[in-house]
Order: sequence, then structure tokens, then C-alpha cells
Amino acid sequence: MRSHSDQERSGIFRNPLLYSTILLVAVAAGVGYIFLSRWEDNRAAVERAAEKARAQDQHIVDAMGGDNFEILSFYTSPISIHPGESAEVCYGVANAKSVQIDPPAGAVWPSYSRCVAVSPRTDTTYTLTAQDAAGHTKTASVTLLVR
Repeated sequence: MRSHSDQERSGIFRNPLLYSTILLVAVAAGVGYIFLSRWEDNRAAVERAAEKARAQDQHIVDAMGGDNFEILSFYTSPISIHPGESAEVCYGVANAKSVQIDPPAGAVWPSYSRCVAVSPRTDTTYTLTAQDAAGHTKTASVTLLVR
């Protein structure tokens, strides 16, 4: 005949499949929680990175004139040359449809930053005229000295 403690032991372990299933579900829930929390952390990190990229892009657009029609820069490099030497006339425009440099200084087009080579024989004042899509114009001038 079985003793009372033998009966209790056999009662506890009567259905090991039930205990294994409970243990398996608990482990799966723990692993699932870990994966979910890591996925949420990764998603938040990706969103922060995207927001930072958007802010940097907006900063670049703002630095390049944003939505405004502007002449960002117009200069010569160097500011003076000797006869026979060459220099560059550089310009930058934002939201322009067309640009023109007088006297003509080679092929020009709307650009945030562009330089064209020139070789004047005497002091020359260059005038940049930019026009936007609405027909508004802006001008700027710079003088290249020939010594």
C-alpha cells in the first residue's frame, strides 16, 4: 500500500504536461515582452533620427534662402588681378528662375553656388540680375580691379 506522501507526490506530478505548458507560456511571454520593448526602443530611435534629419534639412533650406527669392552671394575671387590673369565671378541665388551677368561672363544659370571664369583687361563692374517665377527681379554688383 502507498503511503500518504507517495500519494501527494504522484498528485503533484500527475500531469507534467500542464506544468510544462504553463512554464513554456511564461517563458514565451517574457521573451515576447523583451522583443516588444526593444522594438519600441528602436522605433523611437528611428523617429528621433528622422526628426533630427528633418531639422537639418530645414536648416539647410533656410540657409539657402528658404521660400524667399534672394541673391545669396555675389563676389569676385580674387578681388583684384594683373592684366592677363583670370579671376572668378561667383554668385548664389535662391528660388530664382533665371540669372544673367553683365557684361557676359560665360554660361550662367540659377544655382546656390556657382563661379564663372573671367579675364578682363580693365577694371570691370559685373551686375547680376536674378528673376523669380513671378517676374520679380533683384540685382547686385561687384567690381573686379585690374592693376
